[in-house]
Amino acid sequence: MSLDNYAPSGVIPACLLPFDASLAIDEVAYRSHLSDLASVHGISAITVNGHAAEVHAMTLGEQREGIRIAVDELAGRLPVIAGVFTGGSIEAGQIAKMAEEAGAACLLVFPPGSTAMGGQKRPEMAVRHIECIVEQTQLPLILFQYPLSSGLGYPLDTLLDLCRRFPAIRAIKDWCNDPALHERHIRELHSLDTPVNILSTHSAWLLGSLVLGCDGLLSGAGSVIPDLQVALWEAVASKDLISAQAVNDRIYHTVQAFYGDPFLDMHNRMKESLVLLGRLESAHVRPPLHKLSYNEIQFIDACLKKAGITPETVYRGVDPVRAAHPVLA
Repeated sequence: MSLDNYAPSGVIPACLLPFDASLAIDEVAYRSHLSDLASVHGISAITVNGHAAEVHAMTLGEQREGIRIAVDELAGRLPVIAGVFTGGSIEAGQIAKMAEEAGAACLLVFPPGSTAMGGQKRPEMAVRHIECIVEQTQLPLILFQYPLSSGLGYPLDTLLDLCRRFPAIRAIKDWCNDPALHERHIRELHSLDTPVNILSTHSAWLLGSLVLGCDGLLSGAGSVIPDLQVALWEAVASKDLISAQAVNDRIYHTVQAFYGDPFLDMHNRMKESLVLLGRLESAHVRPPLHKLSYNEIQFIDACLKKAGITPETVYRGVDPVRAAHPVLA
């Protein structure tokens, strides 16, 4: 696959990373999870080493293994997008080089946590961070745009400057969490001389986000509901609002399951979902994350049932027209 003009688009799940009881990577379960995702017709790539994979708790060696195993398991069926998550720019370049050598097709660049305390007023820091990456790799990049309130989001002027300076930036993963700013991102990045794609990760209000003109989505929820996301994306692309609303009515219940308070447990909840659905044997997470309570797991189970997601239907695909017009079923 040529990467010269690769522009990430469509539905891109961010996969989970299963661990065994000793909290080592469970390679058998990981391969099975990747295979489940790859079986869903309509997804365009898979992201590894992201928030969903608990990248904050992975060693550099484990990050390399996460990419290697994914590339081997997918065997060219789908591009592998690898996260670049670190507080230091020199190490970011090293991770980028390692990811390219391990077979990644694209990089998802997280903002360095070291810039949270005022980096928004030092745009030259963002420029240098990306420079350290592009000096080490030829791979296309997706910038992860955080909420401005986090201190890690790029102000719009900085974001536009980065996209103009670095042709390797082909898309952003937009989590600005501000509908008005999100729309402005879409309009202004699409208007650049070399347009940059917008991948929504506003998973708690995905329909509202996509209809603004996104080029796709990149979401950890895709580890559980990639088929629903594909159905929603295709309905929006077809401008079929009735079908999109019908799919969104099902996704709504998964939002309640995944994105409650505290927000940090979202991927913990996704792992528990796959245990309930018979796709993972266990839902081990690394500290400081902690196993959910029995009551929380029961709540997730109830939400999945409301969404019509069962061991028999998970990953099986959705016909949005039939969902919206049951008389056709």
